[in-house]
Amino acid sequence: MRYALTALAPHLPLTGARLRALDAEAVQDLDQFVLRFGKLQDAIGMRLLPAVLAYLQEPYERRPMLDKLHRLEQLGYLDDAADWQRLRAIRNQFAHEYPDAPERNAAVLNTAVEAAAALESILARIEAGLGAQTP
Repeated sequence: MRYALTALAPHLPLTGARLRALDAEAVQDLDQFVLRFGKLQDAIGMRLLPAVLAYLQEPYERRPMLDKLHRLEQLGYLDDAADWQRLRAIRNQFAHEYPDAPERNAAVLNTAVEAAAALESILARIEAGLGAQTP
């Protein structure tokens, strides 16, 4: 994801016109970013967050995701459960592409570019938190 963001930097922030004018290499970088953002968000939500709760021996395996998010927030592994839900919503917006609305697509992509740092921050926070747990 970082590689794609670095490669896309000269084109950011995106506009509808910039999006339409991207060359093939930049389109590949954008596709890579979208794919990696989605996969990272999925992996954190579906595997890492539940694994953190299991490691901490929190009895949340059968609880709804929102309960898990709130517990991780209470434990200090997430800043705000609502932020995670926002990241999920951004990821879900990638599923809806609007060929006749390049400005809208550009806005979604710009939001995701800004949100990429939040995903990395969550990973760093979990790593630091679990590192403090290890004797």
